[in-house]
Amino acid sequence: MSDVKNILLVGVGGQGIILASKILAEGLMSGGYDVKMSEVHGMAQRGGSVTTQVRFGEKVYSPIIGKGQADILVSFEKMESGKWIDHLKKGGKVVVNDYEIPSAPILTGKELYPEGIIEELKSKADVTVFKAAEIAKELGNIRTMNVVMVGALVKAIGLDDVNWEEVVKSTVKEKFVGINTEALKRGMEQVK
Repeated sequence: MSDVKNILLVGVGGQGIILASKILAEGLMSGGYDVKMSEVHGMAQRGGSVTTQVRFGEKVYSPIIGKGQADILVSFEKMESGKWIDHLKKGGKVVVNDYEIPSAPILTGKELYPEGIIEELKSKADVTVFKAAEIAKELGNIRTMNVVMVGALVKAIGLDDVNWEEVVKSTVKEKFVGINTEALKRGMEQVK
């Protein structure tokens, strides 16, 4: 079971997390891995939490990642990373999009957006933080933010043995292949 790697993607409805997970799963399968994926939509259409769990290795028996088992936590929205950090294993990595989407209680003034999230994460894990939304805007389409995140993820976990450009070509609509391929490359550039 030690050859199985666990990836937890978290964010808010509308950020393209499900598509990102599908790109990831397709790429891993094309690389010869056994892959299991689980999605939790929650209140996705209302801006609520969305998570996907992707497990891969020689043989994977379950799609579920328990607390303290994720090798990498990929957070598309900064506050969501704090909600899921307990699922990261000791020595795990975190890739965070420095991007805020206020929840309903924050929008109504009942709560404040929490401060110090990045600092708290850095005290617990190896963290890569960057502004995926700004990169996507520079490319001309904010909706490519999810593929920017996929690029950062594959670089952070060392999945360079897969032809990710081909995976993007086979996963996204033809008219969006060019911009998403560039988004993938820009995401990879964010991880040292």
